[in-house]
Amino acid sequence: MLKSGAQILAKNNPTNKSVSAIFIFGDSTVDPGNNNYVQTFFKSNFLPYGRDFSNHIPTGRFTNGRLVTDYIASYVGIKENVPPYLDSTLSMKELMTGVSFASAGTGFDPLTAQMDSSQYHSNWNTSESTLLGLRKPLERKKTQQIIKRAAFLISAGTNDFVVNYFGTPVRRQTYTVSGYSQFLIQIIQQLVQDLIGLGAQKIAIVGLPPMGCLPAVITLDPNSIFHGRGCIESLSSIARDYNQRLQNVLKTINNNNANLVVYGDIYTPLIEMIQGRKFGFYDVNKGCCGTGLFEASILCNPDSPVCSDASSMCFGMQYTQLKKHTTTSSSSFVQPLITSSGINNFFF
Repeated sequence: MLKSGAQILAKNNPTNKSVSAIFIFGDSTVDPGNNNYVQTFFKSNFLPYGRDFSNHIPTGRFTNGRLVTDYIASYVGIKENVPPYLDSTLSMKELMTGVSFASAGTGFDPLTAQMDSSQYHSNWNTSESTLLGLRKPLERKKTQQIIKRAAFLISAGTNDFVVNYFGTPVRRQTYTVSGYSQFLIQIIQQLVQDLIGLGAQKIAIVGLPPMGCLPAVITLDPNSIFHGRGCIESLSSIARDYNQRLQNVLKTINNNNANLVVYGDIYTPLIEMIQGRKFGFYDVNKGCCGTGLFEASILCNPDSPVCSDASSMCFGMQYTQLKKHTTTSSSSFVQPLITSSGINNFFF
């Protein structure tokens, strides 16, 4: 299944002539296994995670197969899969063509990562040496060339709201929902400016998913028994407002920097899958592991019962967790996402 999905993408992709590396920041939506190398609760380097990955190996990706960023990297011809930065066995070629710094459980708000005391905090370190993940010195000119021809993709924010803001009282004592959205966007704005300052010329920022439709969020809602596990509109509306604010800020940045930044729309394709059963996904309000209502990380483990086929499930193996993954054993969703979200024009 994984092989056929990759073949479909490879057959239909155009030739990428402008991007030679991809660097990724974010949470478990784009973490290929960095958390394998740190002490943290948020791990997935065991079955049933990875059961549809190459050779059925759990890699630390919070999914049954590949991440969307793996598909993107192969779609544009950079590499088959994006490796984790913390893997000390990576070759210089792997490092120079891109890695993921992402860490499951983190967010833009520093407090979100601090909730896990052993969290990998250098996810957002944008120094030249860290960006390239270099174990050896590299000439400054060559470093700048790599950054100039690289794409930078950032995917986070769901944990900030679901786990941090609504899960604990700390930020709610200081910020309204609107104020907290603005707080996060200011952090993103600074991160983008830091990358531009290093010479980055292609940056993609992924917005929030319909948070009120995530299985674990629905499960934790005390009113879920009354609305038949339907989406919680009040939370999804927060995501829409945040996404609009983010797009406005990115537009301002682009006005001053020649359209360097692209907004990645994850909300629209996900809501179309959930409400319209598009892209071949029919089971849209639970995951594939355990009861499908809440299990994530170590709660989804080799002893957990799993569905026989995750490809028809919108939230697949892992998405009882508070994230925005899709079941990556199928390319039916990934290719439309790449071609319709603005990411396609980003690379070609």
